[in-house]
Amino acid sequence: MLKSVLAAGAAAILALSAFPAASRDRYAERPPVMISPDLSAPWVMQLRDNRSPMAAKRQRSQASGPSLFGTPAPQQVKRTRQKVSPFRTASVPAAKPRAVRAPQVDPKYLPQMVDYDGGRKPGTIVIDTRDNFLYLVQEGGKARRYGVGTGKPGFEWAGTHKITSKRVWPDWRPPAQMIARERAKGRHLPAHVAGGPENPLGARALYLGSTLYRIHGTNQPWTIGGAVSSGCIRMRNEDVVDLYERVGVGTTVVVM
Repeated sequence: MLKSVLAAGAAAILALSAFPAASRDRYAERPPVMISPDLSAPWVMQLRDNRSPMAAKRQRSQASGPSLFGTPAPQQVKRTRQKVSPFRTASVPAAKPRAVRAPQVDPKYLPQMVDYDGGRKPGTIVIDTRDNFLYLVQEGGKARRYGVGTGKPGFEWAGTHKITSKRVWPDWRPPAQMIARERAKGRHLPAHVAGGPENPLGARALYLGSTLYRIHGTNQPWTIGGAVSSGCIRMRNEDVVDLYERVGVGTTVVVM
């Protein structure tokens, strides 16, 4: 009997001696919360505690779970930001533009100073429709020469006229006979084309007398040097602008 009492007492003493340790473990303070120095990081990355690896694992599992508001949790947002969208244009190499060669003009048709002894007064424009050159006669037996396009077979003409008006980026109104002629070929010309880069009269026009003929620019510079027009004198846009600045209304134009 005495032995039983002593054994029970010893067990009670052992239980009492173990209680403080268990209580200390249960009610001990949590480890301090560590704040990340990067305050721009998501909140879940700022709050790191030093609990056991198992507790940290549970925290990460809870943090990656679904949000109560139907939006991804912070870590999910971070993964979404890192994902590369299939629609990013930066990942598609830009197509290299194809080289387009500008139509070439024979260098002999580019503007140049030449000798002139044709007997015309300085300031006169002389157009040679056989060789497709326009000359602006200068002082001292010189002339400024430009390449031109002239009337195709059946549209050649010759004569002397004055420049009666000048236009910058002129409108084009094809004459009725031209519209009818082209319609017979299956090509329909508009009644009016506003001035601009697509206009066949180009950047400038010098109107000759009361005729339908003009000295004008072109949107087809590769035709310079040929018999290509319906009677007008065609120049590169650069050249007709230069000529336009050098002559005025009343200038004599001789077409040969």
